[in-house]
Amino acid sequence: MIPTGLLPPALGPQRTFALVAGVERYDISHRWNLRGPARDALRFAHWLTGPAQVPPGNLRLLLSPLDAPDALDWPDSPAMTALRTAYRPATEENVKAALLDELPQCDGDLLWIFWAGHGYLGPRQELMLPCADARPSQIRHLNLDSALRWWRTDLVKHRSFPLQAALVDSCRVDAPRDARFNFGSTDYGGGNSVPGRRQFRLYASREGEAAQNDAERGAGRFTEALLTELGGASVRDSVSGLPVAARSIHRSFQELRERGEGWQLPQFLVDRDWDACSFLDDDPTAPAPPRAARLDQQAWDGLGALFEGREPPRCAYEAYAWAFKATGCTTPVGGGLPGDSLLDVVQDLDERHGGRGGMPLPVPFVRFLADRAAAAGDTAWAGRLKDWVDTTRERLALPVLPPPPPPARTTVVHVGLEPPPDGGPGFRARIWLHGERAEHIWESQGPPVRLDAVRGELVRQLALIGGAAPADGAEAGSRSRGGVDRIEFHVPYELLDTDFDQWPVPRGPAGRHRALGLLHQVVVRCPQERADTRAEWHGSWRWLCTRGGRHPEAVRVVEEAEVTDVLGMELAERPAPACVLSHTAAAPHAGLLEAVLEGGVPVAVWRRGGGTPQPPLLDLLAPAGPDGRPDPGALDVLTLPARMREVRRAAAGAAAGAARTTQQPSGEDQLVLLWDDPDDIPGFRSLA
Repeated sequence: MIPTGLLPPALGPQRTFALVAGVERYDISHRWNLRGPARDALRFAHWLTGPAQVPPGNLRLLLSPLDAPDALDWPDSPAMTALRTAYRPATEENVKAALLDELPQCDGDLLWIFWAGHGYLGPRQELMLPCADARPSQIRHLNLDSALRWWRTDLVKHRSFPLQAALVDSCRVDAPRDARFNFGSTDYGGGNSVPGRRQFRLYASREGEAAQNDAERGAGRFTEALLTELGGASVRDSVSGLPVAARSIHRSFQELRERGEGWQLPQFLVDRDWDACSFLDDDPTAPAPPRAARLDQQAWDGLGALFEGREPPRCAYEAYAWAFKATGCTTPVGGGLPGDSLLDVVQDLDERHGGRGGMPLPVPFVRFLADRAAAAGDTAWAGRLKDWVDTTRERLALPVLPPPPPPARTTVVHVGLEPPPDGGPGFRARIWLHGERAEHIWESQGPPVRLDAVRGELVRQLALIGGAAPADGAEAGSRSRGGVDRIEFHVPYELLDTDFDQWPVPRGPAGRHRALGLLHQVVVRCPQERADTRAEWHGSWRWLCTRGGRHPEAVRVVEEAEVTDVLGMELAERPAPACVLSHTAAAPHAGLLEAVLEGGVPVAVWRRGGGTPQPPLLDLLAPAGPDGRPDPGALDVLTLPARMREVRRAAAGAAAGAARTTQQPSGEDQLVLLWDDPDDIPGFRSLA
């Protein structure tokens, strides 16, 4: 039994939703047709709307019966009469609309998925449930394993549907290898996993087994046994008793098997929650795992005043992750904040299990915000946050809290270039240094200068910043600091494709030169072209930061055919994607960069001068997922400048090795990174 204390307090009929499907007729062939699944679906729907008292409007009933719908034995009740007019055919389109569009928008505690019909196992043992419109050329189906993974993510309303149960009366035999049976590849993707969601899977058979159907009675044996176990149980009783019912069904089928009257053995699968505890392992008599202390009303009142009208700051995800580390807990997998407001984040933290010290997780979160606000110069808000932490710790008698880590120290050189106002040759140039503080260090005087003069001055300034004296000894050591991490070129649109990363820089003895992009992170920027899309640009960057740089929708690979006149408007519709990877053969100025800037996308990677990158950019930049393929959701966009330098160095090493063996010169690195961080434009002003 599931301890009743783990059930959502409001769990009941009104907060229970269901997808109920029964497929008897298939377009692929009359040989696939079978009698019984539609009747099984009706009987399960009758239990939901009868003893369980779930409103019929909470059900999505999909039926494709062999006979006319009127020939089915519809139970006589007002709820089933309502469903009789509302059901839809069990096509793939209707299944996806119900399961991936409509039900996720509902606000509930419990989701039932009941499916009766054929079932096959794919190459990776995923359960594929053919839909009524399955055809030989394309066997349209529901990939149940992928759908259940999708339902564990934040694409479903946060804190909705903590309990999900899939009951499947189908075979689980391997899909035919015949070329006529084309299931294709179906994966619904998903967002970040939401901890605390628990899934029950009760299958009519085990892998490789067929499920028995009583054609004469028009009923599956598994459904018959399941409904017998559920009987007149309420929603709460049915959920808490599901493990017991599963064991009882298994025992009854085991007895049938031993008597030679059946061959299938139902299987009960339980996914694990964020504590890695299985419900089948729960001991109702065992003490509940220790929880962190919770915030009291006074603490919540204080946070309401502190966070009113405040957008999550750039460091919000860092603060969220550090709260777990500071209390000895594991940070949730998947990255990203659990809500759009600071109060959403605190509510999520307050509901978590805590470490051994009894520290409420919101306290280190607020402490981190206080430290970063002070470092950013917002001393008033930082003081109020720190006062809240101190008074809350004292009032709740909380243990000592270690100080948060200081922000990472980076030294960035900004190079600003603008064409002269008369449109003539050359550029007006300016260089800033942004480390512990922003500092203007050089500006061109007199006539516009050429790019090679800007390169020479940049090399000179890099030598000064590194503490090395220039050749003439002037200003030796006058600005001795740490090394430069990144160089950002603020340029007009026409210069975005320029090979700044290939500028030669003196390095070491014997007059050796290295490419600028091998020594430093090198990016290009175009903030002056973003006046019309400033809101989208800032919104996309904030969205990226609050997700820690990683999200399944953060990165979009744009192919050649997608570069159209409407791509920019399409990119501007939502904060995601925040990064575009170009897999186009044409030069970016043929449309891609226009769309990126119009869409407010702050980050983009392309191949200079055109030409599809080989290997593809995802292969170069993204880590591999569980299937061994590059996973765009695992790519941390916020680390792209450093990652690009790693790629350049690896390419240079490989090219040097090839040059030694083939006597061919090493090729140039052609990748370009657009990196427009709206929060980091120190002292920018027109140079005209």
